[in-house]
Amino acid sequence: MIPSRLKVALKVAIKARRPVMIWGSPGVGKSAVVRQVADELGLPCQDERVSDRDPVDFRGLPHIVDGVTQWTLPGFLPRDGQGVLFLDEISAAPPSVQAVVYQLILDRRLGDYTLPDGWVILAAGNLDSDRAVVHRMSTALSNRFVHLTFDVDLCDWVIWALSKGIRPEIIAFLRFRPELLHSFDPAKGEKSFPTPRTWEFVSDLMKADGQDCEAELIQGAVGAGAGVEFLGFLRTFRDLPEIDSIFKDPKGTIIPKGPGALYAVCSALARRVTTHATFGAALEYLKRIRLASGNEAPEYQVLFVKDIIRLRPELRSCAAFVSWAVANGWLVKG
Repeated sequence: MIPSRLKVALKVAIKARRPVMIWGSPGVGKSAVVRQVADELGLPCQDERVSDRDPVDFRGLPHIVDGVTQWTLPGFLPRDGQGVLFLDEISAAPPSVQAVVYQLILDRRLGDYTLPDGWVILAAGNLDSDRAVVHRMSTALSNRFVHLTFDVDLCDWVIWALSKGIRPEIIAFLRFRPELLHSFDPAKGEKSFPTPRTWEFVSDLMKADGQDCEAELIQGAVGAGAGVEFLGFLRTFRDLPEIDSIFKDPKGTIIPKGPGALYAVCSALARRVTTHATFGAALEYLKRIRLASGNEAPEYQVLFVKDIIRLRPELRSCAAFVSWAVANGWLVKG
């Protein structure tokens, strides 16, 4: 289930107050989706890493009151209000911890503790096939969940990446090589590999301006294979025409060659367009790309316009956008 559909499903489950278990490979963004859903619903999200807990952490410490054993409730369990109790990495927790929490998940009770009515439990864990730290979930616990599987999707990731300010070079590269958004083979035993999480690492490293050791850092984040390809793409990206020159002379500025460079220039333009005038100039330039490539479908214009809709929705009122949408609007629906 791609992230956008997963978010819809989680909102339904929260409304129905049913616990959900999200399965997915490491680094794909399971935790981020849960937090986004909670934020969009205006709910607090209590994030607990179950793999870091011992059974007593959930049950609480025993103490004697008037000769009777009672349990001191753990501070992280909610007492009132409403929200999402997110049990992350539950599949990495040992069976002794899983056994303690399964009563909480279905019965919403744990000894003397009762989960407030306004709280819903969501959980996440890695797949057995990924060779991550995974303890097989008992049937008793498994049967207490609605199970959903997280699938990586480039379009959903691009929407997220634009909203989070991920470097345009990375967005352009992954549009050119979408299979490298998430490429993980557990049989290879690689320390680093490309995932949505590690591409975010690369963006942060590039923003920190560490060009003296850029190659080592990038390969250390996404692995040697993906890193080498991205570094080659960066050289192309950095040789693109100056964006300001495109705005000043969209009919005369040189058009780069190769699909990788064209993806790159589309991403770079979308980030720099801020006014009606620059939008019109960018579209004029992209029309030349379509003619030069001999491509009947204006795919580079479509990528650019979709990014503009997400980044600068107010530009949909400008004349250049309206004119383009009349002729091509069917291409960007959805």
